[in-house]
Amino acid sequence: MPALSPDEWGILLLSMKVSAVAILGVLPPAFALAWLLARREFPGKIVLDSLVHLPLVLPPVVTGWLLLIALGTNEPVGRFLQSAFGITFVFRWTGAALAAAVMALPLMVRAMRLSLEGVDRRLESAARTLGAGRWRTFAAVTLPLSANGVLAALVLGFARSVGEFGATITFASNIPGETQTLPLAIYSALQVPGAEWQVARLAGISVALSLAALVISEWLARRSGQQRGRHVL
Repeated sequence: MPALSPDEWGILLLSMKVSAVAILGVLPPAFALAWLLARREFPGKIVLDSLVHLPLVLPPVVTGWLLLIALGTNEPVGRFLQSAFGITFVFRWTGAALAAAVMALPLMVRAMRLSLEGVDRRLESAARTLGAGRWRTFAAVTLPLSANGVLAALVLGFARSVGEFGATITFASNIPGETQTLPLAIYSALQVPGAEWQVARLAGISVALSLAALVISEWLARRSGQQRGRHVL
């Protein structure tokens, strides 16, 4: 199979950039939501949980359309962001990152929530009894015990972002060099007669990245469970 061309390397690097920005940007709200859902009981919790997981069951095109009507340059929020901060999402790589972040959010929240729920609360209580404050207990006990789950969530979110197609093409379009990530490039190549080798190369990269992410995520999840087992009082 021929080596990747400069254009294909550009597509791969753009996909990596979009996915990295997506998961790093969505990490704080994803962790906050995971913590809220794992540790708090409040009215409307089921509704919030359903809204967080909605992108998993909605057609990705619908998610992209909702982003478009919310953040399009002709919409109030989109106009405000553009005029006040110079931020534009539509037809930009930042829009592709935002679409990928929205689609990765449910998987990341779910993985981190399961990790937080698996932390032995008696260890946190013991730390508080010994004089540790809430934030110190979180930093010294909760976060280390859930760290592998958080890393697994990042890996899963990255893989989901790399594979995002429907919301991206609807919200950010398919612009070579700007928003054309791996799935969009594969879609474009499928429309070109004689581009089978390009499709095969890009598809092979996608499969390899996804498989590696799943293996790493599973390894981290198993390691997290083993660590919690060793720390049970």
